[in-house]
Amino acid sequence: MDTGEIILYQTADGETAIDVTLGHDTIWLTQKQIAELFGTKRPAITKHLKNIFLSGELDETSVSSILEHTAADGKKYATLFYNLDAILSVGYRVNSKNATQFRIWANKVLKEYLIKGYAVKDTIKLEQYEELKQTIKLLSNVMDHKRLTHSEATGLLKVVTDYTYALDTLDRYDYQQLTIDNTTTEAKFEATYENAKIAIEELRNKFGGSPLFGHEKDQSFQSSIGAIYQTFNGKDLYPSVEEKAAMLLYLVTKNHSFSDGNKRIAAFLFLWFMEKNGILYNTDGTKRIGDNALVALTLMIAESRTEEKDIMVKVVVNLINHNN
Repeated sequence: MDTGEIILYQTADGETAIDVTLGHDTIWLTQKQIAELFGTKRPAITKHLKNIFLSGELDETSVSSILEHTAADGKKYATLFYNLDAILSVGYRVNSKNATQFRIWANKVLKEYLIKGYAVKDTIKLEQYEELKQTIKLLSNVMDHKRLTHSEATGLLKVVTDYTYALDTLDRYDYQQLTIDNTTTEAKFEATYENAKIAIEELRNKFGGSPLFGHEKDQSFQSSIGAIYQTFNGKDLYPSVEEKAAMLLYLVTKNHSFSDGNKRIAAFLFLWFMEKNGILYNTDGTKRIGDNALVALTLMIAESRTEEKDIMVKVVVNLINHNN
């Protein structure tokens, strides 16, 4: 492994200064440097490391690595280094005060190092992402003009093109730029408390008829149904079918209205509402949202914070609108 950035660490008393190597998201020191850091001799460090590895506290291959080290003579030598886990394990055995000081310093340095690294990676990722979008756009144009006739090639291009929208959705999510568009404004079906309860009863029978499944604990489910049809100044707060479906999924998941089956009921009613309104399937018969995506969305909503409601709804809408 190549050495990374090298920075200077100085002990609190100012008596010891050590060149610390940063790389692979951790800190590396040689046995000699560890001895200097904790004010002891190298044989003591060797003994402690041996005991640490023999006891199984740490795995030697996971916490050590051969790095290229430039010596005082200017030549590069392959030297065995140990990472922060090993350094601290030794340190707490020989000089806990210095070990604590070093740990605090190391965590601060590593945080800054990682932030800087991620900033660089984000720049690279953004450039690669733009290149990918341009490439996919070109491939889509080729497919649209039917210059490809081989079925496998066409299928591959279709897959790549489909994933462009997913990538773009993730990108807009990262930058808080998700919007609601390309949705269905005309509803074919209106959900009510009564028809939703009938649907839940049918679902309950499929799950063995447990008396707790779908048993309402309070009035919150009825409120959830009513909430998707809320208006303000005579206008729907959730004007499209997709927004109403997304809100239904969100509210039933978050409100925990039932003694058992809250997530299953929420996902089922979401699909039920979409199917009744004719938007569950695309014109070619494929689902607008896959099973795994629905599970992931439901769990994500369940774990989300209240203040994240709007962004959760936008994510759902973007995964079930006409762009899919």
